[in-house]
Order: sequence, then C-alpha cells, then structure tokens
Amino acid sequence: MDLTLIEGLLKHTNFHDSSFYVAVVTIIFNPFFWNVVARWEHRTRTLSRLFGSPYLACYCLGFVIVLLNVYRSHSMTVAMKSQAKWEVMDRTDVFYAGVALMVLGTVLVVGSFLALGFTGTFLGDYFGILMDEKVTGFPFNITENPMYWGSTANYLGLALIGASPVGLVLTAIVAVVYAAAIQFEGPFTELIYQERSERRKHE
Repeated sequence: MDLTLIEGLLKHTNFHDSSFYVAVVTIIFNPFFWNVVARWEHRTRTLSRLFGSPYLACYCLGFVIVLLNVYRSHSMTVAMKSQAKWEVMDRTDVFYAGVALMVLGTVLVVGSFLALGFTGTFLGDYFGILMDEKVTGFPFNITENPMYWGSTANYLGLALIGASPVGLVLTAIVAVVYAAAIQFEGPFTELIYQERSERRKHE
C-alpha cells in the first residue's frame, strides 16, 4: 500500500470542518436508528398497534429512513463541496471510474429494491412481514448485501467524480458503519426466520 497517497489524503482533508462532523454523525446515526427502532418493534409491536397495521407501520418507518438517507447524502455532498479538490484525483480516468461506480451502485440498489419490494427493503421482517423464501437471484447472487454495498459504491463514485479527498474518508466511514450494521442485522434476521420455522413445526 502506498503510504504517500494515504498521507496526501489525510493532508487534504479538513477534519475540523463542521460539515464533516455533520456528515459523520448522519452516517453513524442512520443505521443505528433503524436497527434500534426495528428491534424495538419486533419485541413490542408498538408501531404496528399505533398505526393499526404492521404494513402501515413499516411504510412509515421506511419513509423516515428514506428521508434520513436523503439528508445523509446531502450532508456528505455539502462536506465534499466545502473542502478543496485533490489534484491527484482531478483526472479524466478517475472521473470515469467514479461514473462507472455510480452506475454499478445504482444497479445494485435498484436491483435489490425490486427483488425485495418495499417491506423487504425496509425491515418488514421485524414487523412480522416475512418473505416466503430467501431471495437468491440478482443482485443477491453477486453480494449478500447489495443495498448497502451499492450505496457505498455510489458514495465512492461521487467522491471520485468530485476529486474529493474528504469524500473518500466519508465513504470509508460509510463502509465501516455498514459492515458493523450487517453484523447486527444478519444474525437477528436469521433468528426471526428460525422462529417462524419453529412455529410452523408445531402447527
């Protein structure tokens, strides 16, 4: 690994910029929020009772998650625009690599949404809205978490297109936070489906 590039990246990133702090907070908060709320719902069914339907409750949480993610994207864009470009990244080949990553990321995100549907995408399992079987087709035959890694690819592409060193740093934080979220979500989702299997055995 070229330590010179890492040193240059850190040198060209202003870690004391307020917009950087805001972006980091939104990156960390979003998956923390939806995991806490979804687990609370799974345990108590409070939202389903409040809205009168698990589907309506899931739709409302999904809408909130979309708004939070829009704000996160906005915060990251503001942070990128508020800091200087890095001449090492300000090249045509880097720009087109960023475009390619955004195309790939968009395909993964949209493909994941089409495969899972709204409730499958926005934690419907935690509301008792379970899928009949595990989705294994595209894009899940490429990566197990296409929504997360597609989103990460989009942010990386945006950073490359903008020749933004702070964008690279923020994208790395996104990747770390998503990797941590997967460690919590994956086993818990498996547990939900195991519980359904046990119930079916006793029916």
